[in-house]
Amino acid sequence: MKISVELTLTPLQDDFEPAIIHFIKKLRSSNLKILENPLSTQIYGDYDEVMRLLTTEIKEVFELIEGGLLYMKIVKSDRRDYEPHF
Repeated sequence: MKISVELTLTPLQDDFEPAIIHFIKKLRSSNLKILENPLSTQIYGDYDEVMRLLTTEIKEVFELIEGGLLYMKIVKSDRRDYEPHF
């Protein structure tokens, strides 16, 4: 089953950029389709593969920060080619 995931990582500390950069670089090193913008990161791929990656990388980034929030949206379909019709 294909899924699309949108992530927004928000470390609750002053020195937040290194943790975000580390997290995104780890996601990029996977063989999944990763798209980034200033507000979030999107991941597209097979459910098991995406969730396996997220389980590992979320745990790792949480160990690097004192506190933080991770917002995640999951859509059951591959939406990487979505274009608005208006």
